[in-house]
Amino acid sequence: MIWAKAKPYLNNMGPKPGSGILGSVREKLLKNWFVLGIVTVILLARAKPEFGAKGGPLMPEITVKYIAVSLIFFNSGLSLKTEELKKALLRIQLHTFIQSFTLLFTPCAMWILLHFLSQTNIDKYLIQGLQIVSCMPPPVSSAVIFTKTIGGNDAAAIFNSAFGSFLGIIVTPVLVFMFMGSSSTVPFIDIFSSLFVTVVLPILIGQVVRQFVKAWLERTQPPFGIIGSFILLLIIYTTFCDTFSNANLQIDSFSLLSVAATVLLWQCTMIMLVFLITTRVKWLGFGPKDTVCAMFCSTHKSLTLGIPMIKIIYLGNPYLSLLSIPLLIYHPTQMLLGGILVQSVKSWMHRALKPELPAPS
Repeated sequence: MIWAKAKPYLNNMGPKPGSGILGSVREKLLKNWFVLGIVTVILLARAKPEFGAKGGPLMPEITVKYIAVSLIFFNSGLSLKTEELKKALLRIQLHTFIQSFTLLFTPCAMWILLHFLSQTNIDKYLIQGLQIVSCMPPPVSSAVIFTKTIGGNDAAAIFNSAFGSFLGIIVTPVLVFMFMGSSSTVPFIDIFSSLFVTVVLPILIGQVVRQFVKAWLERTQPPFGIIGSFILLLIIYTTFCDTFSNANLQIDSFSLLSVAATVLLWQCTMIMLVFLITTRVKWLGFGPKDTVCAMFCSTHKSLTLGIPMIKIIYLGNPYLSLLSIPLLIYHPTQMLLGGILVQSVKSWMHRALKPELPAPS
């Protein structure tokens, strides 16, 4: 009720026409508050990384890994219309594209690229780490939040993030074995249990609670997207705290900068490729909201599942830390790039959806 009463006031907070340069600046700041939030939390993480790093006062291994991620999916379960989720489960073509792109095309494309990078002076273990990253499943949080923040097909994003994570538990070790020649026994029960507690259960609880407060939700329309964005900022903050406090990042600057540049260019290329395929290949039948979902679910990689998997697969390997560095770089890069793209992708989606709206009678 409070939010409903406040909305008209908040809608009038923006600068009025002719309000001058100050009003224009304020409008741009409000419009890009999420990007500014990302910059702010990165600076805070850089200033005192030990506060939000694992083992620090913020205890991200509990507050983020379990509470924040669970809140994200409870928030999604509460806000998502049950009929939309049922409809998303039937989007077989979209799910097939996303899972095939992230778990088949991406590792193969990276394998080709690394044949060229292996001819350079980049540390060979960092290069191997890039191949390992490409085999990782999609994340269980960031892809959903970015899709939801933009207004894309969040039901399909939830399904693909959860399904891809479960699928990755089996597929990722197999892919690493195929490309790297490593194998191990993965504790499926432990990982499945963790995913059930942090992903599946919160969604189910959110859906159950929704049935009791459905009328209230439709009347008040709580700002689920904004809530999710703040949770995502917390995850970005703790991610960069871990990155800045990680002693393993002390490696020769050429290799580190080369890997960082490779990761950035790779993600930009993959996002653009997914965008072009999903918008130009008409027989796929994807709409603008599906494209938004595919852009993030197909290109993001999971740090939450990735680091434990690397430790399991390469248990006892003296170069474990070097193999982990590309994933430590990849995760904050996808967060930063995703945050930067939010506003432009949202604007594109709204323009693309206009022709689909029925003409006024």
